[in-house]
Amino acid sequence: MSLSNSFIGRKQELKQLNLLLKKNSASLVVVKGRRRIGKSRLIQEFGKQFKMYTFSGIPPTEKTTHKNELYEFGWQLGKALGQPAFKDDDWNDLFLRLAYHTREGRVLILLDEISWMGSKDPHFLGKLKNAWDLEFKKNPQLILVLCGSVSSWIEKNILSSTGFLGRISLNLTLEELPLSDCNKFWHTAKENISTYEKFKILSVTGGVPRYLEEIQPHLPAEENIKNLCFNKAGFLFNEFEQIFRDIFSSRSETYKKIVQCLADGKYDYEAIYKKLKVEKSGVIGEYLNDLVKSGFVRRDYTWHLHTGKPSKFSHYRISDNYLRFYLKYVAPNKEKVERSSYSEQSLSFLPGWEGIMGLQFENLVLNNRKSLLTLINVKPDEIIYDNPFFQKKTLRQESCQIDYLVQTRFDTLYVCEIKFSRHPLKTSIINEVQEKIEKLKVPRHISRRPVLVHVNGVSDEIIESRYFSNIIDFGQLLLDTNNLS
Repeated sequence: MSLSNSFIGRKQELKQLNLLLKKNSASLVVVKGRRRIGKSRLIQEFGKQFKMYTFSGIPPTEKTTHKNELYEFGWQLGKALGQPAFKDDDWNDLFLRLAYHTREGRVLILLDEISWMGSKDPHFLGKLKNAWDLEFKKNPQLILVLCGSVSSWIEKNILSSTGFLGRISLNLTLEELPLSDCNKFWHTAKENISTYEKFKILSVTGGVPRYLEEIQPHLPAEENIKNLCFNKAGFLFNEFEQIFRDIFSSRSETYKKIVQCLADGKYDYEAIYKKLKVEKSGVIGEYLNDLVKSGFVRRDYTWHLHTGKPSKFSHYRISDNYLRFYLKYVAPNKEKVERSSYSEQSLSFLPGWEGIMGLQFENLVLNNRKSLLTLINVKPDEIIYDNPFFQKKTLRQESCQIDYLVQTRFDTLYVCEIKFSRHPLKTSIINEVQEKIEKLKVPRHISRRPVLVHVNGVSDEIIESRYFSNIIDFGQLLLDTNNLS
């Protein structure tokens, strides 16, 4: 197998899937996560030890009907069985045919993009549930995987459905790959590529496997980004439009407006409504929830430092690096790219480049907090609460925001400053962090330990000051977690 086609990461997920093999009964599995996150690829890797049948729904359009999905499944089933396309008009008949051919032996059935397959037919899931109960589960070695990118649909119609209650053996939500796995996409060249160059590419791709597969290690980061994002034939040039259309269908324009509001930073409900210039309603809250479940947005709750209990206040932020990069730089320049040689310009001249890199850097670190906690020697069972933190201004306290704050049961706060700079950081960062710490309203018995996470080095003066309890280079997060200590 070539390096470019080798399977990278997902060790924990594969371990969970392999545990199903120890059962003496059939298993129904749900796998969800954003587009391109590697759901199907994970199941294909796991499925190498099975006789595997894969079926996929077709992307919905205004003209797509349940019959289109039904006949497409019939065609795929005929192909899988080496027979002509089945023209059945009922899902029951198709499921019965499939069950007949999978009644014995170690079999894995993948129903990919399950929401596309079943959203047009109100009876689809009911018939699938009956087929599972009456036919599929008769084979104790069978695993049926329901996979999809529209996580909100899966949550509502499968995971929260009484019809599937007690039937799901495993529910996996795939997140971005950790940075230590991302590093492996540079293959044998990874030792020769600088941390900063890797960061520049990761600031666009995040930990999305399908995007990382497009990296050409022999080219500089700028060339990779231009080829992917500022070339009308580039893989990421039209990716945003495609994934939003495929996931959110006719409502995609509303979702686009919401994420556009979040492109510049973190906002609460009030600020989002204000930026959208709409009246308050539950609809926007529902859409935000869909964006969170789809893996594009995070909702960060703050908490009370005196009690360690979560607060009612929260901020929304774009957690997907490609999404923000597209909104800030690709979308505004699409026409230029389509009609000219815009891609020949240097990325350093993009407006606000360093500012957005700060947000992208913060995302990468927050998405890899497990490795960060290992580096500052904090164990999961020691944590009371950890998250980006914000403190609202009142008569008794000033407003304050911390990039990442960890409160432990040993009366310690780790105040993490995640700082991007194209050059080594100067001692001015010490004053910035100290000002934030002094604004924090905390009990006197709690210690505050500042932590600095950087990407391009720090000055000798910072090291010699011993102000920070930990100074962490981004390159350390690219190392295998098992080797961190």
